[in-house]
Amino acid sequence: IAGFFTPSVIHWESKIVSWASIYDVDPNLLATVMQIESCGHPNVASSAGAQGLFQVMPFHFANGEVMLDPDTNAMRGATVLKECRAFVGDNVGMILACYNGGPSVSSRAFSSWPAETQRYYLWGANIYNDAYHHLSNSPTLTDWLNAGGRTLCNSAEAELGM
Repeated sequence: IAGFFTPSVIHWESKIVSWASIYDVDPNLLATVMQIESCGHPNVASSAGAQGLFQVMPFHFANGEVMLDPDTNAMRGATVLKECRAFVGDNVGMILACYNGGPSVSSRAFSSWPAETQRYYLWGANIYNDAYHHLSNSPTLTDWLNAGGRTLCNSAEAELGM
């Protein structure tokens, strides 16, 4: 994965590469989603109920699955990404918008998307694009951190003992 991801995401690099191979998803796409969703915090939960490294909603899990188990969470997150790719095609921004806002966003104008999904599309597509082009740093990631992401990353680093 790109070296510019935060230390709490780089912490998961070997697992990200393994999950990417198992689930046939670009490792930089998985890293981008992890960066935005949890910053590598394995036990984070959102007010909407999303859980874990990839902030997967509970309805994506089978009965008995442990949502906060990193491998299970990655499997479900990667499955959603693949479903989005099958639905919207190879446009990474649209895949990310689908991941965040559901497949229905792809049939609507960008201006009608929820503000969160618009931000997710812009942050995610640009961070991924920086990784795809092998940049040594990501101005968009820096902007994301400065816009509030740093708080999440500080929490992740504390959780990981960094």
